[in-house]
Amino acid sequence: MELSGEAQRRFRLQDYTPKPSIKGVEVVELHRHTDDGGSFTELGRFTAAVSAALGGFVLAQVNYSELEPGAIKAFHLHRRQTDVWFVPSGDKILLGLVDVRGGSPTEGVRMRLVLGDGHSRLVLIPPGVAHGCRNLAPARGRIVYFTDTHFAPAPETSDEGRLPWDFAGADLWETGRE
Repeated sequence: MELSGEAQRRFRLQDYTPKPSIKGVEVVELHRHTDDGGSFTELGRFTAAVSAALGGFVLAQVNYSELEPGAIKAFHLHRRQTDVWFVPSGDKILLGLVDVRGGSPTEGVRMRLVLGDGHSRLVLIPPGVAHGCRNLAPARGRIVYFTDTHFAPAPETSDEGRLPWDFAGADLWETGRE
């Protein structure tokens, strides 16, 4: 089949090849049990606060965060803390990650994951991987996250640092337009 001139010039094939991943970032697909009354998703089983699914992650704190429609909250990172993120399947949040660990084999690699949007998954974010999110849904988005350290708001004890929202390029937060 021949395409018109403009269509031929702008035609491209969709790229379905696997995108690079960041060393230490883990994604666990979760099973969502549904019936006519709703749904249930098991986020994790812990033995002495150690996750069997996430390579020995030790739970210290569970947190809940909300994100306004269209809002971008980025970037932050931790030098010691590991995060595990979960977004309910009815929400739709774009998680942006960039490896800023000096000397890491995946230093500089960016990852984009859509959390929620009908899927149930956990994402483990190791120390030194900058992360942030954008709410892609028209309603407030929710994030439940687990950490292996306790939150300390005082600057002298805090483990949370910030980078500019566009540190990995403003295009990281854009959605495809087909």
